[in-house]
Amino acid sequence: MSMIQADGLTFSYPGSPDPVFENASFQIDTGWRLGLTGRNGRGKTTLLRLLMGEYPHEGSLISSESFDYFPSPVPEPERLTAEVLEDLCPEAESWRFPKELGLLGVEEEALWRPFSTLSNGERTKALLAVLFLREGRLPLIDEPTNHLDAHGRELVSAYLRRQRGFILVSHDRRFLDGCVDHILALNRADIQVQAGNYSSWKENFDRAQQFEEAKDERLRKDVRRLQKAARRTSVWSDRVEASKTGAYGKGFVGHKSAKMMKRAKSLEARQEKALEEKQGLLQNREAMEALKLSPLTHHARRLVSCSELDLWYGDRKVCGPLRFAVEQGERAALEGRNGSGKSSLLKLLMGQEIRHGGELSLAPGLQVSYVPQDASFLRGSLGDFILERGIGESLFKAILRKLGFSREQFGRNLEDFSGGQKKKALIAASLCEQAHLYVWDEPLNFVDIDSRLQIEELLRNFAPTMIFVEHDRAFQEAVATKVISL
Repeated sequence: MSMIQADGLTFSYPGSPDPVFENASFQIDTGWRLGLTGRNGRGKTTLLRLLMGEYPHEGSLISSESFDYFPSPVPEPERLTAEVLEDLCPEAESWRFPKELGLLGVEEEALWRPFSTLSNGERTKALLAVLFLREGRLPLIDEPTNHLDAHGRELVSAYLRRQRGFILVSHDRRFLDGCVDHILALNRADIQVQAGNYSSWKENFDRAQQFEEAKDERLRKDVRRLQKAARRTSVWSDRVEASKTGAYGKGFVGHKSAKMMKRAKSLEARQEKALEEKQGLLQNREAMEALKLSPLTHHARRLVSCSELDLWYGDRKVCGPLRFAVEQGERAALEGRNGSGKSSLLKLLMGQEIRHGGELSLAPGLQVSYVPQDASFLRGSLGDFILERGIGESLFKAILRKLGFSREQFGRNLEDFSGGQKKKALIAASLCEQAHLYVWDEPLNFVDIDSRLQIEELLRNFAPTMIFVEHDRAFQEAVATKVISL
């Protein structure tokens, strides 16, 4: 075991007015299973890149470790998976690959298929296996769950729990709880390192915030009381000065006035101390403003129904026959393994050309708002995006602000956004649209936990009709009113 030591770490991206890290200091053990958390844009991926030595920085970031980053690029993905893995990890004996893949739920036959033909989930698992087969390197794992179904997340979490020493970025609460033993939290005002999983860290963080909120309220009352007392003392002092008459009176009154002045200075000092103490509180409190939604009410009770529905991918039937209905006010979660047709079903709902059999019917005049799984297509300015979607600019930007965007980010092009920021732009656009039905396909990929909690609260409070796919088990359990298994 060794240590990673940061001391006065400072880093800004070229042209950015705000530093990602400013005089940051922390110490972590390379033997920990460390979960790295924080809101989008707080610097999680940046920290991993700094550890990889990719960016120049001020201050020190010291470690004797060599690092490997996930996801790693795969040259020539058209080659057999076995060949790809051997090139990525030449020091591993060939029998190790099927053994590790088996622990992750991947069949051995996947080794003898071109890497490019693997599902996104299979690619994730294969690259994770390689990561831990390499010797003498500390894995840096950046959001491995984005292409994994719920079962896959459980397998990967159990796999990571067997390992010793890694740094993991994830926004899936259940996943973090299942595989980490320490948390490094990038908060608004500081960096916290704590033993335990995400839930234990969150409990301690919330408790600290509640303590500071109570202290803040107490100090606020103290300041108001001291201000009133100072005003009274000032009035008394003025009256005393005005009452001076005669030599004796002037001496007596002057003494009394001096006492009043001394008291006023004491009150002023106590007030300044209380204000100074108050300024040190609640610096890590996140702005968790409530989101709003205005769903439309349809005249029909049943909005979606299907009967004997089969879905096909090429010549392969991926699911069916399906029979289900979604009624107004229901939030239906589609559940199934990777490749079971969940995204295909949502695309069919949106009118795209998807090979199918059976019947899928929508209520007449149904207005639908869609959040696609993939956000990589986003290009250009926010202004162009707003015009293209036909949404209100002020409402759209207000939602983004509530989801953690700074005003400076509004001037950047969408292609320069992080993965989480792109998904937030798509979610915010959907929330601006008045619709009878909201169709969301894995909306939370890359989205931070605080924003997930905001969206959970929104959907529970406004109860829109929804059909969605989301493998974050905690989110699904909090939001879904029914589950449709594919």
